[in-house]
Amino acid sequence: MRFGVIGTNWITEEFIRSGKEVEGFSLTAVYSRTEERARSFAQTHDAPYVFTDVETMAKSKVLDAVYIASPNSFHAKQAILCMENGLHVLCEKPVASNAAEAKAMMLAAKQNGVLLMEAVKSTLAPNFQAIQENIHKLGIIRRYFAGNCQYSSRYDAYKEGTVLNAFDPAFSNGAMMDIGIYCLYPMVVLFGKPSSVKAEAIMLDSGVDGEGSILMKYEDKEAVVIYSKITDSYLPAEIQGENATMVIDKINHLKKIEIRYRDGRVEDVTRPQTSKLMHYEIREFMELVQQGALESATNTHANSLITLEIMDEARKQLGLVYPADRSDADL
Repeated sequence: MRFGVIGTNWITEEFIRSGKEVEGFSLTAVYSRTEERARSFAQTHDAPYVFTDVETMAKSKVLDAVYIASPNSFHAKQAILCMENGLHVLCEKPVASNAAEAKAMMLAAKQNGVLLMEAVKSTLAPNFQAIQENIHKLGIIRRYFAGNCQYSSRYDAYKEGTVLNAFDPAFSNGAMMDIGIYCLYPMVVLFGKPSSVKAEAIMLDSGVDGEGSILMKYEDKEAVVIYSKITDSYLPAEIQGENATMVIDKINHLKKIEIRYRDGRVEDVTRPQTSKLMHYEIREFMELVQQGALESATNTHANSLITLEIMDEARKQLGLVYPADRSDADL
């Protein structure tokens, strides 16, 4: 499968390294805003084609699919353009700036008969399957807790007066969009849409959230999510049931999964998996395209939309607004 990549950052590097481990993967084209950067990146990764215009790339006929890892604010416009030209799209999380953009992307996928999948790598990993297949052992679930707090290397620059993309609302960024989603998306896959959302955060002067927490209510359980780009946390994630608690080392890496029963027994349900978790999302995406499927059974359009609806509501409560939220925002 001939892939083009939009974006030349570290996550694209990881995508390419992981892709080269998947049979049939071919890096064919690189897009960057500057030709120098595009050519340098393409030469490093042996890609034969270079583009500095997304429309030209989409219409080139040299690709089957694109991986989009540009800033969040560009996802919808770039994905829709590619899908309108018959390309399948694997789009980095969050798939869009807001639910309205996501709906437009999903409509474009349906109208053009192409696959659109959000690149949330953790939910396609073997250890997430272990969670799904063993969660019944916990009894009635009462609480989901997950945290993702990582002090950003870009925060030091921010404190010195340089606002990089990670802390710039113009790019639909901030802690919740960048890493909070790693806690929210698995919750949605496991339990669906909560009935209520309550959010708090520490807002930065640039206009984005530096860290925050979200409390969500389901009919018979609650979910607590914490996230941060300005502090670190070492807490594991937990799914608490009346019979046992599932302890997950890191919700975004899923290296170790244990079930701790009330009688003191500990069951390790961890499965072997590569450290390059993107391997599983790339393989899933390629298999779906080969099958003619238009949607993943795990990273579904519905799950992506619900996750964005939760974040939209949280941002509304926080007063966190992006330019992409305007009704006249251009797709």
